[in-house]
Amino acid sequence: MTEDPQEHFGSFAAEHLSPSFPQRAPWGTAQRLRAWQAEALDQYFGADGPEGIGRGPRDFLAAATPGAGKTTFALRLASELLRRDVVDRIVVVAPTEHLKTQWADAAGRVGIRLDPRFSNRHGMPSRQYHGVAVTYAQVAVKASVHQRLTMDARTLVILDEVHHGGDALSWGDALREAYGRATRRLLLSGTPFRSDTAPIPFVEYHPNEKGIRLSKTDFNYGYGRALADGVVRPVLFLVYAGHMKWRTKTGDEFEAHLGQDNTKDITSQAWRTALNPEGDWIPAVLRSADRRLTEVRQDVPDAGGLVIATDQTAARAYAEILHQITGEAPTVVLSDDKAASGNIEIFAQSTTRWMVAVRMVSEGVDVPRLAVGVYATSSSTPLFFAQAIGRFVRARRRGETASVFLPNVPVLLNLAAEMERQRDHALDREAGDDDGLEDTLLAEAESEDKASDELTQEFSYQALGSVAHFDRVLFDGAEFGQLAVPGTPEEEEFLGIPGLLEPEHVHELLMQRQSRQTKHRHSREAREKAAGAPGEGASAAETTLPEPLHRSLKEQRQLLNSLVGLYARQSGEPHGQIHAELRRVCGGPAVSHATVAQLQARIAVLRSRVRS
Repeated sequence: MTEDPQEHFGSFAAEHLSPSFPQRAPWGTAQRLRAWQAEALDQYFGADGPEGIGRGPRDFLAAATPGAGKTTFALRLASELLRRDVVDRIVVVAPTEHLKTQWADAAGRVGIRLDPRFSNRHGMPSRQYHGVAVTYAQVAVKASVHQRLTMDARTLVILDEVHHGGDALSWGDALREAYGRATRRLLLSGTPFRSDTAPIPFVEYHPNEKGIRLSKTDFNYGYGRALADGVVRPVLFLVYAGHMKWRTKTGDEFEAHLGQDNTKDITSQAWRTALNPEGDWIPAVLRSADRRLTEVRQDVPDAGGLVIATDQTAARAYAEILHQITGEAPTVVLSDDKAASGNIEIFAQSTTRWMVAVRMVSEGVDVPRLAVGVYATSSSTPLFFAQAIGRFVRARRRGETASVFLPNVPVLLNLAAEMERQRDHALDREAGDDDGLEDTLLAEAESEDKASDELTQEFSYQALGSVAHFDRVLFDGAEFGQLAVPGTPEEEEFLGIPGLLEPEHVHELLMQRQSRQTKHRHSREAREKAAGAPGEGASAAETTLPEPLHRSLKEQRQLLNSLVGLYARQSGEPHGQIHAELRRVCGGPAVSHATVAQLQARIAVLRSRVRS
């Protein structure tokens, strides 16, 4: 009777931990496997490989939600391949310098020695190491050096967050040159897709029923399954709206409310205005986020918060606001700061409250104590959003929840609602595909403003004011709560949710808090009505919510009518005829019943005609 190779080596399922267990092992060190890790290893070594079952396939793409334990899985697989004499060398390719060190530290805890300081000029690693940890950029600079590593010894190449292999054409070519002959390649990703159609090296693509070529994942462990297993935290999205006012580079002044049916251009400018540190929106949201962090720290004393900013200037400004709010200087992490990796490590091991960063903390960086986040960036691609939220979902014990503060921007709310959606990378696009606003929105807008100033000495974009309002909480596909002024009992109902809460109880508690919020609001409105004015010495602006949609509609109607009058003087056409033509071109009802988006579409048409 022929012996089953898999039985000879043993199944990993027998040694896995229960899906939910009270104390997490430190990053990359688990001696026993989680259920999904055991399942993935059994699948890997049960597949037909170049040398038969039990020795694994040459390429394997494992997609697991951030925080699920991809590193532990990869290092256990590496240990097995070394033990089974399939490979002699390990090479880890990571997105950043900081992650190289994280990989080397985690590998060292399971007996694999990786050199994170290996450089292209070294040529070969020291014999005391099992291998090296390098970055994608490092490979792209001189692929021939890394090719020699795989030619000199039977090598397992672990490509961490492999979607970065498509960041540039030269990167993909370099990876194929360097690792095309590797003995084994393990491809890892928390988000195995890209927002563009650049191919990811060593990933298989197969056409679907529509002919769209989609990436093939060998093993997938998504957020939904991980949440059910208790491996990751549930995420509460606290959404903040607000009234924005700004001046465009053409000198026009606009007002809009975050979240209403605006055009993309209006949405992007209102969003940009909200993120401006000189307005009131950011300070109000940061105060609310810090209040939420205080509540969480009552049950989780070392819980920390992270603000993700668009650029370094904004990051420094947000840090100063947080310093004023908390009395404690936050950790600031900037990508061009040589001390950035050290600062992240210090923050991860400390109990300080806040860290402010731009992009380098959005992916792969492991700070398990992060429990509260503020998404204060203009990035809106599904890839960036998923990686950013992934910083907050790593669970250490049952009952921990993550709280992420979001601006009320439709594309972000859609991404939040699709947390459990499994995505594949597509090499083709269907007609009408649109992942949202451009990821470089602010940078492009700012560069346009600078050009406008230099060439025409006209107006530049200027944020004129912003006000924040709590809007609602998103959780598990449902919405809870209603508009509330920051600092009021109505908002406090949701900021004061306990820091430790069993997942099955979150929905029930949110329903209770929504009911209590309504009672607070009715009580306040009754007191104000009885007093005939806002009570307790507060101003109307502090205690009553604006009617932003009404104001925006009024302003858009006035602007449209002004443009119609201007065009009528230029063309000689009657006002009524111009309005009728705009309705024919843009669609929609009469001006009195048109939405903000419909009015803005007509304004855009008239602007082009007036200019011409």
